[in-house]
Formats: sequence, C-alpha cells, structure tokens
Amino acid sequence: MRTLFRDVTFRLSPGRRIALIGGNGVGKTTILEIIMGLQDADGGEVSRPNDYRIGYLPQELLESWQGTVLEEVLRGVGDIVDLEVEMRRLEQEMAATTGADQSAEHEAVVERYGRLQDRFETLGGYQLEAEARAILGGLGFTTADMDRPLMEMSGGWQMRAALARLLLQKPDALLLDEPTNHLDVDSVAWLENQLANWPGAILFVSHDRDFIDAVAERVVEVAWGSALEYVGGFAEFVVAREERLASLQAAAGRQAKEIERVERFIERFRYKATKARQVQSRIKTLEKLERIEVPRDEDLKVAFGFPEPPRSSRVVVELDDVTMGYDGVAVLEGVNLVVERGQKLALVGPNGAGKSTLLKVIMGRLEPMAGAAKLGANVDIAYFAQHQVDALDLSKTVEQEFRHVVGEQPKNRNMRTVLGSFGFSGDAVDRRVGDLSGGERTRLALAEIMCNPVNLLVLDEPTNHLDLPSCDVLEDALRVYPGTVLIVSHDRHLIRNTAEQLVEVRNGKVAHHLEVDEAVLSPSFDGSGSAPGLSSRTNGGSTGSPGPAASGSSGALKRPEGGGDARSGNGKAGKPGTPGRGPSPDVRALRKKVNRLERQATEADSVVKDLETQLADPEVFGDIARMNDLVGKYETAKRRAERLLAEWEQADAELTRAQSA
Repeated sequence: MRTLFRDVTFRLSPGRRIALIGGNGVGKTTILEIIMGLQDADGGEVSRPNDYRIGYLPQELLESWQGTVLEEVLRGVGDIVDLEVEMRRLEQEMAATTGADQSAEHEAVVERYGRLQDRFETLGGYQLEAEARAILGGLGFTTADMDRPLMEMSGGWQMRAALARLLLQKPDALLLDEPTNHLDVDSVAWLENQLANWPGAILFVSHDRDFIDAVAERVVEVAWGSALEYVGGFAEFVVAREERLASLQAAAGRQAKEIERVERFIERFRYKATKARQVQSRIKTLEKLERIEVPRDEDLKVAFGFPEPPRSSRVVVELDDVTMGYDGVAVLEGVNLVVERGQKLALVGPNGAGKSTLLKVIMGRLEPMAGAAKLGANVDIAYFAQHQVDALDLSKTVEQEFRHVVGEQPKNRNMRTVLGSFGFSGDAVDRRVGDLSGGERTRLALAEIMCNPVNLLVLDEPTNHLDLPSCDVLEDALRVYPGTVLIVSHDRHLIRNTAEQLVEVRNGKVAHHLEVDEAVLSPSFDGSGSAPGLSSRTNGGSTGSPGPAASGSSGALKRPEGGGDARSGNGKAGKPGTPGRGPSPDVRALRKKVNRLERQATEADSVVKDLETQLADPEVFGDIARMNDLVGKYETAKRRAERLLAEWEQADAELTRAQSA
C-alpha cells in the first residue's frame, strides 16, 4: 500500500482561507475527503464542533438533478424553503379560520405563523431567491438558464450550479476542490471577489496562481509525504518555499560534512582498543541520525516536450465576415480574423459565448452560415478538447492506453521517452488509468495528442486538473513551441506567459486585441454581478451590449471599489488600467446623475426596510388582505431598490472613467 502522507497537521480557524497545493496524486483530494468523513485516515484524528456546517465541492459530481437550475440551488437551503411552504399553508388556514366561533384556533395559527415568519426573516428568506439569482448571474447563468432543467446542461454548468448552492447555503466552512476548473475568466473574477470577502473558513485546492493570490491568506503544500503551512498568498509562498529549500540545502551540506568527519574518525580508530568506546558511540549516533533530505528538481516537475513541426503557410487561419451557429441560429456574426504562422492567441470570454464554436469553424469541423473560413496550406492540427480525459479507457494501463491511441511508436520518438516527459516514468506506465488522479489523466491525454509533430496546436482548457509544476512546464513548452497556438483557458497566469494576443468572444461578437490586455483578462463587474459587454478592441468588430443582469438583493449602499471599469466601450484598446480614447462624457452632468441616483436608491432602500418592519408586525397576520397587499408592495419596492442600486453603481463607474479621461 502506498502512503500518500503522514503527520499532516493544520487548523482551519473561522475566517481563515487556506489554499491546498501540491503535485498530482500527492493526496490533496484525499485530505478534503478525510475532513468530510468520506475516507478514514490510517492514523491521527480530525476534530470539529458537532454543529459545524461544512460545504464541499468535489471535482466530480455524482448527483442526479431533478429540477430547474434555480430550484436545485434553492434546494440547498431546504430548511428555509420548507419554512416558506409551511407559511403558505398557514396563510390558507388563517383565511379559513376567521369566524368568531373559531377564534381560539385562529389565534393559535396566527401565533405559529408569527414565529415562523420571524425565523424566516432572520434566515434571510425574503431575499433568498434574489440572492440565488445574483449568485447564478455571477457564475455566468442567464435569466433564461435559471429556469432550464439542470439535468439537460453540461457537467461544467452542473458544477457551477453546485457551487452556487454552496454559496447560498453560507456554511461555516467551504471545502472546494479545483473550483475554477469549469469557469471562464469573468466568473473566476467574480468568485475571487466573493471568496475574498467570505466570512467563514475556506480550504480549497487550486492550480490557478491569480486565484490563490486573490483568495488565500495561507498556503499548505502537500509534498514529499508531508504538508507544510506558509503564511501569505501564492507570491509569498514561492519566496518562503525557496528560502526553505535553500535553508534545507545548507543544513544538508553541514550535516554531510559532519557525517563525513565522524565516518573518518570511525574508520581511523575502528581497530584501536583505546578508542573502542568512542567509535561505538559515534556509530550509534550515525544510526540514529535523521538525515536531511533535499527535494530533487526532478521531483518538482515533469518536462513536456514538443517535436519540431513541419512549416505551414504564412496565413494559418483566415475568417472573412463569417457568421456561425447551429440549426440556422447564429452564435457569432461578422467575424473577421487572421492568424499567422507562429502566433500564439488566447480565446477568452464567458462560457457559452461561442469560443468552442469559433474553434470548430477554424478547424473545419463546422461550416459557416455565411462568409468564408479558410485554413492555410500544409496546416496540421492537434486538438486537446475540454473533455478529452473522458475518452481515456480506465481499465487499461498507462502504456496500453497510450499505445492504443498513438500506435506502437510515435513518429521518430521512443514511447517510454514520451511518457517519461509527461511524468510517467518507470513503474508509472504500468498503473491503471482508473487509479490516476485527475491531473495525471490530463497529462496522459496531453501526451496522446502532443507526441507527434503538428504546426497548429488548439488547446481547450489544458490546465484543468494539472498541478502547478505541470502548469509551469506546459507554459515553458508553449513559449518555445515554434508552431501556432490557439488556447482557451481561464488561467490568467498561463495566458500572460504564453499568449501574445487575445481574441475576446462576447455577446455574439469577436474582438481581436493585439496585446494581452489585463482589463480583458480580469473584467470588472457591476452591482448585479454580471460582466460588462465587449471591451475596446483593435482589430474590427462592433461593441456588444452588456448581457442580462441578474437581480441582487437590496441593502446598504456601498460605493464600488476601484471606481468601476477603466475601459471605454468605443475606444481603442490601451494598456492595462488606462481608459479608452472615446469622446469624454460631460463630467458635471454625470456627477449630478450619480448624486440623484444615490439619493433615490437610499430612499428606495428605506422604503424596503419600512415594509419589512410592517410585515414583521404580528397584527398583520390576522388581516390576510392587508398582508397580501404589503407583500406585493414589498416585492415591488425591493425590485426598484435593486434597479436603482445597479444604475447608481454604473453611473458612478462612468463618472470615474470620465474623470480619469
């Protein structure tokens, strides 16, 4: 039996946010499952308060969904939903027991209704659906999506719904296993903000450096059979880890010198009777000595390698005014794009916007509805799909699966050498695919499509489930890869370090940015949780309108941090943090608008609070007509407050941009 780790000790205190990192297969998921009680540890103990609520998001879901997206998310707070159902039933009872001869029964029902309503309000029941919709909007669901059966949606969208349910539950602690794997850059940015302000404890596994830096205040690295905790985010972890390794190397060097000195003494005086006692003492000391082990570089990362590809024509891909979609329904319109030999482009934008559709047209797997799409001469394509791992045969060994896909011998390369470069050396090739971790399966799938020379590499979320060292080496390989690369990824660190340009897909349009614009990688959000429309661009395409905003709950007004989005909707793409060059709005008029909306939003919020107070009055319970009237007024007032809050935040962001310009 293989021991993954031993003597792992750390504390998940209230409010603490810990990132759990380490190589594929070292036991990160096992630690989460032990905490959840899904696995038993061979030794040690996990202690937690009896009433401590833990929410867990695994890498793979095994649930069978029955309702719509919204219904399944609300099901996570079933106790509150049950309260609402019981309140509706009691309302019907109160309406049926209004006669004088039934006053005692009526009073009992009213009293119970009052208790339930107090608890319902305390638990945030009146804002529950609005909050659920806001969370779903932040994770990329449109209003129409929320009413669709969840079972009909892809595994990635089901995972998002499961995450939304956890966020709505507000457990004491969140355990998240690679929560960004199925998200786009918009949703990752939104989730970062949510978790950075999360009041409870968080323990999460991630390979996304930006995400770790934005959320974590501590890092626990699982490596070499143990776990070590570092204070700070990922950047601080890297520095502290290097210092620790340097210290280990120095200590190991000093120990080696001391061992060498003792061994010389033993060898010199081993056969002298007068020194026998000292010799035996030193021998016992060496036997008991705990040797300092310094991790070897080959333990820290694998080494992806790409064969030299054949030369393609200068223009690899050309799309001329292309409209694309399915069954006569356009997904993207008016797309103009030229990709030249050796360029490395990243496709970014929300899930469902059309990135995969664009790739299919580029690769010739989908015919355009209008316009012309042309692949250059002598272009060979290798395509890593987002669900490539699902095609692996779990019953085969690593070697058998690889041979089955690529044949007995990759072109001009030794099979063992190729597998070794992807982290499968020695006995690892005899492991069953079903026993591999998610990251190890991803590495095997990458090996199968990258082992032969091609000049156009199309990668759809290649870092999902990869560990950080593997991500590092994939980045290194892509930087020196001489062919053309099109990559879809939510990993902003990977994009910054491999891509030279961005292709933004949003709202039915495609914008080609001639540099990696940080404002596109990390889009800002308005008060509703929805992402902005297409940002400024440099190579054609018209500005798209923002997507539908999900409704949020009303509350105290708070000025948006950072002053909103620093991009103009009709300017030229600039450097990160700089505004576009569109015509500057009238700052004075904008300031008046902001002040007016702030005043109106504050007043609307006061109306909501007043109606909530009236609804909590026990005297209301006996008057069904009055209660129904108040509930109607409350819902109307709440929607108005939410709308005014969103308009105020948007106007404030526009004012900030105008003042900066």
